[in-house]
Parts: sequence; C-alpha cells; structure tokens
Amino acid sequence: MHVNSKIDRVSILRKALTEGSDLKYKRLSAQLEAMIREGHFAQGEKLPTHRRLADQLSVTAGTVSKAYSELHLNGLVNSHVGSGTYVGPIEHGKTFSNFENYEDFPRENFDLSRSSALTLKDNPVFRKTLEQMTLRQDVITQMSQYGPEQGYVEHRKAGANWISHQSFKASYDQVICTNGAQHALFCILLALLKRGDALLSESFTYPGLISACRSLGINIIGLAMDDEGILPSALDAACKKNKVSALYCMPTMQNPTTAVMSEARRVAIAEICLKHNILILEDEAHAVLEKERPPPISFYAPERSIIISSLSKAVAAGIRAGFIHAPSTLVQRISRAVRSTCWMPTPIAMSVACHLIETNAIKSLLDLQISEISRRKSLVSPMFQHKNVKTHKHSPYYWIEVPHGWRASDIAEEAKQKNCLVSTAEAFAVDRHRTAPYLRASVSNPTVSEQGIVSGFKILLDVLNNPAT
Repeated sequence: MHVNSKIDRVSILRKALTEGSDLKYKRLSAQLEAMIREGHFAQGEKLPTHRRLADQLSVTAGTVSKAYSELHLNGLVNSHVGSGTYVGPIEHGKTFSNFENYEDFPRENFDLSRSSALTLKDNPVFRKTLEQMTLRQDVITQMSQYGPEQGYVEHRKAGANWISHQSFKASYDQVICTNGAQHALFCILLALLKRGDALLSESFTYPGLISACRSLGINIIGLAMDDEGILPSALDAACKKNKVSALYCMPTMQNPTTAVMSEARRVAIAEICLKHNILILEDEAHAVLEKERPPPISFYAPERSIIISSLSKAVAAGIRAGFIHAPSTLVQRISRAVRSTCWMPTPIAMSVACHLIETNAIKSLLDLQISEISRRKSLVSPMFQHKNVKTHKHSPYYWIEVPHGWRASDIAEEAKQKNCLVSTAEAFAVDRHRTAPYLRASVSNPTVSEQGIVSGFKILLDVLNNPAT
C-alpha cells in the first residue's frame, strides 16, 4: 500500500485544523483517523511524538495528546509507556468518536446520588483487552491457582505506575493489590487499628469509611474544614485532646465537598501528623481525575503515609482493582489482612488493570472520563450560577446549599417525590446527629443518560427555587 510522505501528511493535517467548527483535537483526530483508514499511515508505523507533531502543526501538545486518545478509543492505535504510539490493525466500521452512556433498562427516576466511572455502551479498548487476555498463558495460569496475597509482581509494578504522580514515585515492593478501594480501606483498618482506637477524618467524608469503622469498632472523629479541606488547627487540637491512631483524608476533590488542598496545606497536615506520630491514610480514588494536582501528602511524610487508589472513578467500577502504597514496615501486616478477607486479589481483574496501565490505554480512558464529566457539567452548571454551589472543574459532584430555613432532608424528599434522587449531608456526616444545609448531586451515575442527568438537575433546581410550604 502506498504511503504518502510526511510533508504531505502535515499539510493535510494543517488544512484540517483550519476547517470546521469542532474542537481542534476533534478535527485533528478525525483527520488522522481518515488518513489511517485511507492508508496514509502503515500498520505498525510509529506516529510522531506529541511534542513533535504539536510543533509541526502549531498547536499544544495537549491537543495532540487528546487526538491520540480518541484514536486509541477507536481501536486505531496502540500505545506503550516509554515507547510511543503505533498504528494498529484496523477494524473497519468500528468507531468510537462519541460518548454513549449505557443503560440496561429504563429507569423510574433520575438518580443523582450515585457516582462511578461513566460506562461506555461499546468500548473497543475493553473488548480488545479481554480478547488479548484469552491469548496469554500467564493469565490463564494465574486464574487456575492461588496467588500471592500481596499480588503478583507485574500487577504491583502496574499499581506503582498508576499511583506515581509528579515528584512522588511509588515503589512496587510497597504496593499491595486489592479488590477495589473499599477493600483496600477495610484491610488497612483491619490490619493497623483495633477496636476502640480513634481515627480522624473530615467532618463530612466517604460513607464507606464510616461504615467500615463502625463494623470494626473504631471511633471516628470529624474535623472542621474550610474550602481546602481539613483545617490544620483542628487536626492539631484533636491530636492533643485524643489518643489518635490515624488520619483519613481525601486531599484532592474531597467527597462530598470537592475541596482540594493546596501544596502548603498538604505540607502542614504532614508536619502535624509527624509531630503526633499518627498514620495518614490518603484516599486518591477521585484524585486521578485532576492531573495538575499537587504531590500527595505521602510525599512529605513517606514513613507515616498510606495511599489508596483504584480504577473505579476513572475507568470502570466493575474492574475491582485497587492499590495500596504503604511503608515497607506495614506491607506484610496489610497483606495478611487481604489474605484473611479474600485470600488474594482477583488475578483476572488485576491482569485487565495491569494491561490497561502498561499499554497506556488507561490514559485514553481517563482523558475520556475527564472530558465527559466536563461536558456534562457544562450542561448543568449554568442552571446553578445564582446558587451557593461548591464544585471542582473535574469533580463529578456539586455540593449545593439549600435555601435558608430549609433542611436538606426536606428538599431531598421533595425532589424524590418528583423522581430525582440526591444525597443529603447527613449521609456523609461523621457525627450521625449532625445536620448541614447541603446536598450532593452527581453528573456521573453510569445508569442515567445525559438527558436524564439534565432532567434530574432541572427538577432539583425547581425544588430549590420553589420548595413546598
């Protein structure tokens, strides 16, 4: 098959960028796809690096990166960390340019109370990954036997790659594989804390932490917060007042308030925890959605910090793959907790996660997730421009204040009567008797279509504007 010269290709791509009204990366991706399908690039040929093509086309490297991600999702290219992006075998008729939410049956309500990675109706990346799993003898062997409780080395290396961020470089021998982030959290609590111990967290926090602590008899104490999350003064005071074993926190896109700690705040939190000799349990399940986040608190207190991460919010909740990064002295204790709860991390789920990370396909899926959350929020945010709402540009959540004089539970109940479900602040409150005039609503329930999300938020806005008397 004849392949045009690189000069011809660049000219064609430049021309495509000057035409149409779509976003630049969309125009670039569409033209590259057409050129690949028409034989302008040979199968197995390496595409230009992001920076080189960006310079040739006078666009940003981010534009090229997003365009390549689209090609990856369409099954047209393969990427390998440190190696580059290569033209793959073409599946004619298989495209995936538009995000299409999956609904397996009609819904009776608009559920804005739940959130996970948005589910794709037809995903060639997942399909290809699963097909390749059937061809690997090591995967088949792992499925047929008990594996190490800490996880296979190749899975832990992938986990270290996923957890590493900016200056923080995770070590695979400190990684423990788990069946999701909730399992990771439970194993950490089971291994390192005992009944009656005190654990600190944000005053409004992840409900999975609250339920796990109650199951294990751990006393959880909520700390005052501001727009960045936990107040250092509140943390220091609680450590002086109580015999504290650990702190649990979400420094990036905290659930439910969407708060993000600055680097200075992370340093302050780390210093206080080191001063009082308490463990830091850092939940990064949502953090991966913010690529420009500061280094984790663990970077400033590596000997006292544990990171929890997973693929549930960024790729797919059904891939029950979680990762823990812990100090070397604690790895065996936590691994034994994995063994006591489920014997070992599930090999096939970890193999899928490992493949997505190693081939860099996960970057395409993450980029799509971030893009789709932003797109959905662009449909919703204008409705709430005159309301007191907290959110982050990459967070799927809105933390919405209800009208003065009204209880969040009353507003939620009225919305429910109109088939719109939201979460009240009480669902996240460490103190079960504490109330706050806030609701959490999400744009990323994978069982609700885009139209359903918009309809649900319209119902919620109407209730907020005109609560029943």
